[in-house]
Amino acid sequence: MASPGKKAFPLRIDPALWAELQRLAANDLRSVNAEIEFLLREALARRGIKVQPPARGADDAGDGGDPP
Repeated sequence: MASPGKKAFPLRIDPALWAELQRLAANDLRSVNAEIEFLLREALARRGIKVQPPARGADDAGDGGDPP
């Protein structure tokens, strides 16, 4: 299930590419989804487009932020 505030969509991807994404994600201690987001932001930055990453823990319930 998608995190609140994030757009979910199906992605068809070549199995060899998926395997490389899994390897990269594991090396960076990220999920494959987070790795794909990272790589997309990196590609956009190379084109001069800056997209702010979400605040850490913004999608997590009980993230240790302000009490209710």
